[in-house]
Amino acid sequence: MKIRFAIAPAARDADPERFVALVDGLERMGFDGLWVSDIPVGTTLDLYVALGLAAGRTERLKLGANVVPFGHNPVVLAKALAQLDQVSSGRLLLMMVPGLGQPVERAALGLDGVDRGVLMDETLVLLRALWSGEPVDAVGRGYRLESFRLPALPMQQPLELWLGGQGPRALERTGRLADGWLGASMTADEVGRAVVTIRDAAAAAGRGFDPEHFGLSFAYAREEPDPAVLAALRARRPDIDPTDLMPVGTDGVRRLVETMVGLGLSKFVLRPSTTPDGASVDDELAWLADTVLPLQT
Repeated sequence: MKIRFAIAPAARDADPERFVALVDGLERMGFDGLWVSDIPVGTTLDLYVALGLAAGRTERLKLGANVVPFGHNPVVLAKALAQLDQVSSGRLLLMMVPGLGQPVERAALGLDGVDRGVLMDETLVLLRALWSGEPVDAVGRGYRLESFRLPALPMQQPLELWLGGQGPRALERTGRLADGWLGASMTADEVGRAVVTIRDAAAAAGRGFDPEHFGLSFAYAREEPDPAVLAALRARRPDIDPTDLMPVGTDGVRRLVETMVGLGLSKFVLRPSTTPDGASVDDELAWLADTVLPLQT
């Protein structure tokens, strides 16, 4: 089983210079990938700008895109992602998520009153059809396609499409439609149940699911976590020890990774829970390299 580690910027870190330092450091130190989240109404760097920049500065680093597909015309979205794969020479890793579901985001993306799960199903099927290079006939929200061929295709054929989520519908959708699963901030018990549910859903759909295509994204703290972050975790999950979701220190991070590997996970995305004032990106990456790269296979 190939265990791989990707690193994401801190949630609210939108500093372009720090992002460039992160990209260069990940490539230099031997991490498997960079992971960027699409937060349409957030202050973070735009996903397509960030990954286009990273593609031009690196040669081997995999480029993870955590994409919210809503709010985009699907043809424009499919072309943009295909060209990201082209300019990175086939290094794009793609995951689709339904967004945060906040009222401001839902309104901005035109999702008021829309079932995001149903729309996600439709979007995944359409993207796969467009990336096949075959003519597509489809009608949906804001588009009508008649024998349409996408003008740019991804280098990877097929371009794998992963999903996240931990609710019953999200896990069933993953097994039925996706190529992989990346959970987020989950306990070992929750991850174990999710893996079984996805495998069962894939079997029910008459398809296989690569056993190495299970992963987890989680925030971590190098030392004592920010009290505000701990308070937010306790408010969201009052029944869970916050450090079960956000490990602290080298031992905590390694223990969590090793537990998840034992459950069948092999792909990990780590994100610092805070960005301390004056903290160096290189120092953070050096700590991460000492902590997790010995586990990378």
